[in-house]
Amino acid sequence: MLSFVTWLAKPDIISSVVTIRWYGVLFAIGFYIGYVIVSREFRHEGAPEKWLGSLFIYVVVATIIGARLGHVFFYEWDYYGAHPGEILKIWNGGLASHGGTIGIIVAVFIYSWAVTKRSPLWTFDRLVVPVGFVGALIRLGNLMNHEIYGHATDVPWAFSFVTNVHQWMAGAEPVMSAPSHPTQLYEAAAYIALSCLLMWMYWRRDAECRPGLIFGTFLTILFSARFLIEFVKNEQVEWEQGMALNMGQLLSIPFIILGIGLIIYALKRPPVKIDFPNRFADEKK
Repeated sequence: MLSFVTWLAKPDIISSVVTIRWYGVLFAIGFYIGYVIVSREFRHEGAPEKWLGSLFIYVVVATIIGARLGHVFFYEWDYYGAHPGEILKIWNGGLASHGGTIGIIVAVFIYSWAVTKRSPLWTFDRLVVPVGFVGALIRLGNLMNHEIYGHATDVPWAFSFVTNVHQWMAGAEPVMSAPSHPTQLYEAAAYIALSCLLMWMYWRRDAECRPGLIFGTFLTILFSARFLIEFVKNEQVEWEQGMALNMGQLLSIPFIILGIGLIIYALKRPPVKIDFPNRFADEKK
């Protein structure tokens, strides 16, 4: 019996006139789950219903644009700087989670100024609660794509991935990697555990009454997990080889520092009362 998994799942669910890929489906499911959880938070607090739809649009657009530009500027600017038209071809792959995070942060500041007229921390504390579930589903999409996996290893749970995915999808025989760390699953597990913690903080510990506490916890734990897992993950681009810390780790450090700062800030300030005059329509009697 083999001591590792030979991973032969294909990226496409349907490949015909219309191609449907696991990555896109899991991405969409993640956003739906996030929408449901945030809507329950808004309903729980009586926040205006119209804020929810606006937030969803801001976050989806910011995630896609931010993640794409993050990959372009952080990882492959030499190529995209010479071929700017390729930036728009998002279907060819190339999204960076750090860029998506920056995009969402910018979007929430604009959303808070234009829609809620409240501190961005109010939105961040509610928005990040389901983000771990979204991130976990995206990493499962990476697993289906045979991408972003780790170094070769002899651990029993290692996966052997297809290295010539595009040729394999066109009918060629698969070329398998050495048994490697399934870092997509490591990250997915860490992100699910994080969202469970944040839901406990919100629903059981009233952490939403301390602005910045949930958001700070999210940043600290998520990017600490990302920083550690990067040690066993393959480099995303060739120029990262030989670096003591890769780009993913370097980009994680500021978010970890910001998260710790927000936790300290939140714990030093007194709890606040959450009160909204305009409740969800279905709660009006």
